[in-house]
Amino acid sequence: MAGQFPAVQSSQSGRIRMTAATLIGIDVGTTAVKAVLVDLGGRLHAEYAEPYPTARPRPGRVEQDPEDWLRHVLAALAGFARGHDLGGLLGIGLTSQVNTHVFVDARLRPVRPAIVWQDGRAAAEAAALDATVTAAEKLAWFGAPMPIDASHALARMAWVAAHEPEAWAATAQVLAPKDFVLARLTGTLAADPIAAVGLVGADLGYVTPLLARLDGAGRRLAPLADPLDAVGRVRDGLPGEGVPVTLGTMDAWAGMFGVGVASPGQAMYLSGTSEVMGLIAPVKVPTPGVIVFPEWRGLVMQAAPTQAGGASLEWLAGLLGRPPAALVDAATGEVGPASPLFLPHLEGERAPLWDAGARGAFAGLTTRSDAAALTLAVMEGVAFSARLAFEALEASGGLRPPLLQAGGGGMRSDRWCRLRADAFGRPLRRMAAGHAAALGAAVCAGVGSGAMPSLAEAAAGLVRVDTSFEPGPGAALAEERFATFRDLYGQLRPINARLA
Repeated sequence: MAGQFPAVQSSQSGRIRMTAATLIGIDVGTTAVKAVLVDLGGRLHAEYAEPYPTARPRPGRVEQDPEDWLRHVLAALAGFARGHDLGGLLGIGLTSQVNTHVFVDARLRPVRPAIVWQDGRAAAEAAALDATVTAAEKLAWFGAPMPIDASHALARMAWVAAHEPEAWAATAQVLAPKDFVLARLTGTLAADPIAAVGLVGADLGYVTPLLARLDGAGRRLAPLADPLDAVGRVRDGLPGEGVPVTLGTMDAWAGMFGVGVASPGQAMYLSGTSEVMGLIAPVKVPTPGVIVFPEWRGLVMQAAPTQAGGASLEWLAGLLGRPPAALVDAATGEVGPASPLFLPHLEGERAPLWDAGARGAFAGLTTRSDAAALTLAVMEGVAFSARLAFEALEASGGLRPPLLQAGGGGMRSDRWCRLRADAFGRPLRRMAAGHAAALGAAVCAGVGSGAMPSLAEAAAGLVRVDTSFEPGPGAALAEERFATFRDLYGQLRPINARLA
């Protein structure tokens, strides 16, 4: 289907009239709502990307207002409708940040701010729950020794129950962001078994023995449905009214489809607020630190999300008072043997370390370490953290993919992409989608609406290659510095434990 573009004409009203079928994909991301309007040939007709605020009321606490998400979703749909004739719109697909939880009452109103995936307040509750689960139970339920950490839904529920009993009593449902948006758009309550990570077993059903660890948890979870099911239609009076809405799944899976990864043996690298590595591999070798999803439609995705990718660069940019893009543009030098080294563990680390007490650090600073040197160190450290996570995936999946298909806002910089290719020692193929997860949600809508027969065909039809980056002369030095990066974390771990 790729390359077959529809005829496009301007109407007298100023809207664009399209003679081909279209799809909308919506991503409720960590920092912004992103949406795309595409046709079945992969042509982008319109896009939307607007940020919303994130509150950090106390150290370790990260919250958002769910009403901000809904407001931007409605603005995106209204904007698309104003600028385009959506008579050929076949469906809307949803995706969102995962391990962000919305506590709503029976009228679907939030009873407290959403707890974002970066939030670590439930670490003690997570440790207590994790201690009740044996390694054998985890292998039986999930096929891997997956941790119950501070971002786990059950730990979050336990925290709210213990510290905000009135909010817990008022809570009728605990929803992912996309499921909150779905409920408010269509009136349908549904969740998917992939995004319900850590709650669902190999049978794609909730793990009832785990939910039994917290009284009332099971009845506050939405019914499960297939991610490709069209579970509702946009309510009357809202932009896009009557259009079928496909349930979709978490941003990592949607982003995987959005960079064209939909077959066994393929690997993805998504770069945004965090770095998310993914590998489709049917083999499951129990490996600490890896998230293994249940098999779905013949796909077994193994994932390793880090804590701070683009967030590390945002932190440095705020410190230096310059936009992140300007810092990257000015970092024109090369990494050398004596260049500073950076650990991007500013708020702990997720995969593969799952160490909430980890902290960021610069090593090797001198009086010559200017803004460009620090920027390069941050870019390199983020790439190394992604490689560390991906090595765990390779061990878990029992294979080494020849290349990585990449996307997300953190991949816009050619300089950073080349540095990543060196850090990984293999080619990096950047896909053309600017908003990979939103495009992946459109892929799901394409299959869910019946317009496309399979995920693999939908991904091939909607996703295009932008540029490929090969490892360069810096790859040999990167190999040496990666070993030092690993040593640095190990050496600093006891010190960070004392500081924390």
